[in-house]
Amino acid sequence: EKLNVTSHDAMAFVIITLQTFAGMWINGFIVSVLCVAWVKKNIFNSIEKILLFLGCCRFVDLCITWVYSFMSVIYPHCFYVHPIPQIFSAILGFFNSSNVWVSACLCVFYCIKIANFQHNFFIYLKIKIDRMVPWMLFASVLLALVMAVFSYDITDRAVFKNLNSTAAKIFGTLSVRTDEHIFLMFLISAFALTTAFMVVVFSTLLLLFSLWRHKRRMQANSMRNLNMDAHIKAIKTILFFTCIYSINFTGFILLLLYGTKREYLQIFFVSIFQHALSVFHSLILIFSNPKLKKALLRTL
Repeated sequence: EKLNVTSHDAMAFVIITLQTFAGMWINGFIVSVLCVAWVKKNIFNSIEKILLFLGCCRFVDLCITWVYSFMSVIYPHCFYVHPIPQIFSAILGFFNSSNVWVSACLCVFYCIKIANFQHNFFIYLKIKIDRMVPWMLFASVLLALVMAVFSYDITDRAVFKNLNSTAAKIFGTLSVRTDEHIFLMFLISAFALTTAFMVVVFSTLLLLFSLWRHKRRMQANSMRNLNMDAHIKAIKTILFFTCIYSINFTGFILLLLYGTKREYLQIFFVSIFQHALSVFHSLILIFSNPKLKKALLRTL
């Protein structure tokens, strides 16, 4: 059929393309720097494993999102073909969930590695945290696979229509036969996002409490030691994470409200804003890591 691309479609695709390639460059930079350092020194610590895994997930996620947007604009009728929409939904659900949970694992790692508590269980975690990192990443992948299965199943039950709408074409807005299906999808996503958000908040509170105890033990005329500096640096990084999670969670609630009212323009702008959050989060990861920050400044 004749291709009909409106100015709204073109504008939306340009915005998504700019965000995608900016995010791909940033996350590709993270992955390349860590891989080069791994090859040179043949040493790969736990924090670098988490950052590498997160960077790879976001890079692939941005690639799939751009391909999805490109096909939605250039050839939207392919989404009537089974199982193309189901596969896209499952892949995007997998990588979105991976990003959320691996970011939460990063906050947990910072908390356990830096905070000082004398409880036996916490001491055990501090000793075993480096061995636990691969299992944490494996658990994140399993949870992401569960989300992918749910996304595939719910999309398979859905009926795609209103494809002439810009927001519907770019972000795959669904119109389903029954409200139970879309409600189940949002309920599962909300549970996963809320759980990860609570993990980040709990890690932040533990670090703040540890910093408060450490500061109280220090004498009034003593200088800050390395442990204090590590606490403050980690808290700043995790606070940025918490702000991003809070904004992302608010955006999810807005998507839920606008989705029930079929307000596609609001859905479009909220989704654009949520996609930009991952780019800012990756920048925070670069500037909070001395190796990545030094490599970025040297590259620029």
